[in-house]
Amino acid sequence: MEIRPFRGYRYAGSEARDISAVVAPPYDQISPAMQDRLYAMSPYNIVRVTYPKDAADKYRDARDVLSGWLSDNVWARDERPAIYPYHQTYTVAGRSVTRMGFVALGEVSDYTRGAVLPHERTHAGPKRDRMQLLEATAADIGLLFMLAADPGGQLRRATTPIGDPIAEARDLKGELHCLWRVTEQAAVRRVRELMAARPVIIADGHHRYETAVAYAERHPDARHKLMAFFPLEGPGLTILPNHRLVHDVKGFDFEDFVQMASRWFEVSPLADPSTVELENRSIAVVAGADAALLRLKPGARDHIAWPEKRSAAWRSLAVSILHEGLLRPLLGITDAKLDAKTHVDYTADRAEAVQLARDGKCQAAFLIAATTTEELQAVVRGGELLPQKSTHFYPKLLDGLVFHRLGE
Repeated sequence: MEIRPFRGYRYAGSEARDISAVVAPPYDQISPAMQDRLYAMSPYNIVRVTYPKDAADKYRDARDVLSGWLSDNVWARDERPAIYPYHQTYTVAGRSVTRMGFVALGEVSDYTRGAVLPHERTHAGPKRDRMQLLEATAADIGLLFMLAADPGGQLRRATTPIGDPIAEARDLKGELHCLWRVTEQAAVRRVRELMAARPVIIADGHHRYETAVAYAERHPDARHKLMAFFPLEGPGLTILPNHRLVHDVKGFDFEDFVQMASRWFEVSPLADPSTVELENRSIAVVAGADAALLRLKPGARDHIAWPEKRSAAWRSLAVSILHEGLLRPLLGITDAKLDAKTHVDYTADRAEAVQLARDGKCQAAFLIAATTTEELQAVVRGGELLPQKSTHFYPKLLDGLVFHRLGE
């Protein structure tokens, strides 16, 4: 992956280091209520550009807002090219963890080159939206979350910052994000050398990446996109499972379902689905007051009607077993229905999934184990894509810590 330092735009409307009021989650994580909350936090919150409210021409509105900010020096460009170490300190399973990476410009290229590897499919609608926004603003604000192998820790050591951060912010979940700036040419050169031979995997940002590739075809001077790079082996690489919330399945009955599932799964009652330990062969299902643990029987994997040309690594994923062993054959939930979003919603919060099922807000919640980094790499490096919504990387990156304007 070829990377470059850049002169980032950063919030200059205050001398305070805490810029929590002007940052925002990635656009695809923002609900209407969250959008209202971000708008109310500050007239300079970056959401006004990354995810503007619907209007006659929201893309033009975003362009005008950004132009006004730059004219008024609310966001100012750094004087020297830099890479920006970026740390996220957050709580998971009751313990504090820090994920350490850095922000730089990365070259965008077609997947066939092998420098960038995807792990999920994209859809035309979100890419069309991001392209219209990009064409209107030429603002490269949304950070792509990229993963690079760093088994010896060289990249982490080369990007470890010294001194206090230049900016910090709390996201809407209270997690801490800190940004530093490294301008020394020798240090920047070392990071570029370390990254040159490393392919990267997209963790989050597939739609924005593919939009950037298409944009660069029309604007050759915009071949480098804002990216945040984190090591695959880092202690802070937390992947949460996306639990499935099933609804609108005609004639769904819990007892009938578990009876059908018992052909390939061992079924046992489940007293507390909130605390059960899951691995890739086991799936918990909750429907109203009922709950059961389904564990794939030895040898049953060979009898599932897998899609053609799927590797053993792909077939071993918990989400693959759920989709191909239960949702498709027993509930008729096909890929087309998943794409249409007619029968399945998602949440990475297990307690929320259980509660929604208990309250009858969905017909059933299917709880699964998280995809591991080892599973992710095995599938992606084998040239395959994971089933949709296989991963939920936590915490999400923040927009507005630093951004870039394409072509500069």
